[in-house]
Amino acid sequence: MATKYSFPKDKIKIYLLEKIHPAAAETFEQAGYSVSCIPKAIQGKELTDIIEDAHILGVRSRTRITSDDLANSRRLLSIGCFTVGTDQVDLPAAAKVGAPVFNAPHSSTRSVAELSLANLLSLARQMPERSAKMHQGVWEKSADGSHEVRGKTLGIIGYGHIGQQVGLLAEAVGLNVYFYDILKKLPLGRASAAEDLQSLLKMSDFISLHVPGGEETRNLIGASELALMKKGSYLINLSRGNVVDLEAAREALLSGHLMGAGFDVYPSEPAGNSDGFENILCGVPNVILTPHIGGSTEEAQKNIGREVAESLIAYLDNGSTEGAVNFPRVHLPSFPNSHRILYVHHNVPGALNDINQIIAELDVNIDSQYLSTYGDIGYLIMDLNKSVSDEVRERISVLPKAIKTRILF
Repeated sequence: MATKYSFPKDKIKIYLLEKIHPAAAETFEQAGYSVSCIPKAIQGKELTDIIEDAHILGVRSRTRITSDDLANSRRLLSIGCFTVGTDQVDLPAAAKVGAPVFNAPHSSTRSVAELSLANLLSLARQMPERSAKMHQGVWEKSADGSHEVRGKTLGIIGYGHIGQQVGLLAEAVGLNVYFYDILKKLPLGRASAAEDLQSLLKMSDFISLHVPGGEETRNLIGASELALMKKGSYLINLSRGNVVDLEAAREALLSGHLMGAGFDVYPSEPAGNSDGFENILCGVPNVILTPHIGGSTEEAQKNIGREVAESLIAYLDNGSTEGAVNFPRVHLPSFPNSHRILYVHHNVPGALNDINQIIAELDVNIDSQYLSTYGDIGYLIMDLNKSVSDEVRERISVLPKAIKTRILF
């Protein structure tokens, strides 16, 4: 017998924006859902209208979803960020309307790591300058300022999944790898942990940044940190645009203190490919500037499409919030002879007591029950007897603490 859902799959409205890889739509369709694809970023009333109509909304990095956009999200069940980060969504506001947000934190790891190593090798051989001169018709063959990387030291700031991959790739071409992270991390390969950030900056010939965004990392590399780096060293930033003070980096490059730099992220980025790009690093010699393409490979985008779509489908089909970034993480196996109630509510004292009182009054047999909280949000999954599930859902949905209630059967 085919599984039935309280709300038919063919009525679920899924919108995927910004040319999300076709693998996402294919994954939804294989699970029995239909998808509407919009090949651009949208804002304003157009975005608000779609959010009001959507059950599932998928975006990449250019669509910004604010609390105002979410204010009238009557149907919205979840948001998928088909990216590594989730900066484009007001996460607390999404949680308040009962919408968990999912992303793909690891699907582009290899692509970003490879681009980091490509920057390192290109800078060491002065390829940006040499290529630019060749395009201008200038043949300048010289070994001055060009170096092998074998035996040099790479300092990695942020030793998460990407930083670890960068370290392993760097070792393969003969670099000595050290890293610094605010959390204690187990070294991979022959990498070693630096005692602190300052010592890492002083010892490294190359610095590669792989830290998250936020106030804690804003201008993590400023004038004082650049001054600690070796004269003639290189800086690579593929993490977040606000991590490096660009004015200080420009001065260090023009003075010759830094021999070169590679940037893939910026404090301000164009909304689309048709918009121009302006930055104080434009025109500075031996600087690689790429348009935020760290994860822009066919392989990474395909992996991201599948990963986020699968997380959203798991939430639609069984209520799993495993991997959500703004929501209690709950995952329970389904009981085949039960109905499942999903209850999103305000995390205040007495929420579970209200549920249990209803259960007691109806003399209901519960097969499983799990409650988890995250900040101001509580999330309950409950499997119970089919004969009373509708009445339980109706009574729960009108509780003062209720945000959103669903039933799966």
